[in-house]
Amino acid sequence: MSQERLIKLACEKCKRVNYWSEKNKKKVERKIELLKFCLWCRKRTKHTETKK
Repeated sequence: MSQERLIKLACEKCKRVNYWSEKNKKKVERKIELLKFCLWCRKRTKHTETKK
């Protein structure tokens, strides 16, 4: 069984879910934070992993 799991990435400013990604939960224990373009804020903002 694969350890890759789908996670949601939400914008920190507007809290909207803009992206989905995969994460290996055995290797990466912390929450993922990435700079991504938010369609609603119209700029690059920090996107963090959220609950499903």
